[in-house]
Parts: sequence; C-alpha cells; structure tokens
Amino acid sequence: MQAAGVVGAEDENLRRIDDFAARAVAQGAQILVTPELFATGYAPARVAVSDGAGLRTALGGIAKRHGIALVGSTVEDGRHISASLFDRQGAELARYRKSHLFGAEEQAVFLPGDELPELVPLVGLSVALGICYDIEFPEFARSAAQRGADALLIPTAVPATGDVGGRPPEHTYNAERISTLLVPARALENGVYIAYANHTTPGFTGLSSITSPYGTFLALAGSGEELLVADVDQREVGRARGLNTYLTCRRPELFG
Repeated sequence: MQAAGVVGAEDENLRRIDDFAARAVAQGAQILVTPELFATGYAPARVAVSDGAGLRTALGGIAKRHGIALVGSTVEDGRHISASLFDRQGAELARYRKSHLFGAEEQAVFLPGDELPELVPLVGLSVALGICYDIEFPEFARSAAQRGADALLIPTAVPATGDVGGRPPEHTYNAERISTLLVPARALENGVYIAYANHTTPGFTGLSSITSPYGTFLALAGSGEELLVADVDQREVGRARGLNTYLTCRRPELFG
C-alpha cells in the first residue's frame, strides 16, 4: 500500500487503510503492508504522544473485518516507533520496535529498539518485520535471513531529497536509490522477499515495492497512490539461495 498519511487525521488515515484492505482482498492478497506511522501521519515530534494502543486496536479491527493479515506502524508508549503484524482474525502476532532511528527528528523523541524481530509463520512463509531505515543496514536483513526469514515486511517513510551533493549527476545522492538499489540488493544477497511500503510524493520518495529473492521487482510503484500485489512462493526462496549461495559461503569467523 502506497498513500499519503495525513498528520492529525487519524480517522481519515484509518479509513484509507480500511479501503486499501478491501481492495487488497478483492485482488486476492493475503497480507497488506502499510507505510511507517501511516495511521498518525509521519511527523515524529507531533505523533509521539499518539494513542498507539488505540490505533493498534483499530488496525486489528480492520484486519478482522476484511479477513486479511495486516502490518501497521504505531508509536509504542511514546518511546518507540513500532510495527505490528495482525492476523486475519485481528490478533496481534508480533510487534517490533525500530532499531535504527533516522535523523535528528526521530532521535530527539524516540529510543531505538534493542530486540531482533520475531519470525512468524504466515501464508506459507516465515516472515519478519522491519521499519524503514533498518533495511538500509545489511546486517539487519542478513540476521533475519540467517535465522530463517523468507520475507521481510517493511513499513517505511523515506523523505524525498532530490539530487543532493552539489556535484555532477554521477556524484550526487538521491534517496530514491534506497528503493531502486538497496532494497533489491538486500533481497538478492539474502534470498528473501521484501515488501516495502512508503508514503507518496512530494514529501516522500514513493517507489514502494515487492521484491523477489532474486533481487527483481515483482511490483514497483511510481510516485502516487498505489496498491501493489504479487504472488510469493517459499519454494522460490530455496531456489534463489541455491543459485546465489551467499548465506552458506559467508565467512563470519573472518569478517564477522
């Protein structure tokens, strides 16, 4: 799910998630991943005092009403950015606290989580949660894959930067590369599916994606509102890891 969460409009944001859940079910989807802090809108300082427990109850209700597993991001106890995985009956199966806080705004109001994401069996896969900046650290995805994850479900909020650095194009940075370069690289090097759900432009980069364990895009959004749907198959995880044997050939005793 890619859309724009509006700060201060929780009821409207929840209604949008409800609408997307209905659309996802109609297209045969079994899991809906929503962007980071979508229910509150992404504004760390403003939403730190939001009612995370109440929003999680509402998100679980949406999952149950439509009979779809749902990943939603909320604030936990005013101290952590979290992501929750709800099953199709609305039960919260797992909750994960963001490990890597992005920028001064998040770091000023939140604490980083210090626990690994749980592995949860879902629709024939072993899935793990992450949040936004986490996936930009190779050890995060590698740890999940080493522990048995087949898929990573990642709510995200990547601010649009445009080309920055004041150099020729080949020596500038654009945050769009997180979606178009880093996410497929993480999928390829670990043999995992990645569902990566972002907010829309102009404030954010868009470019949400569903990436295969071969590092290819099964679906890639543009800049605006969009629902991505793709088929996943645990057998492809094993096949991808047989072709690209990074997990079995790595040398932790030498490189850590």
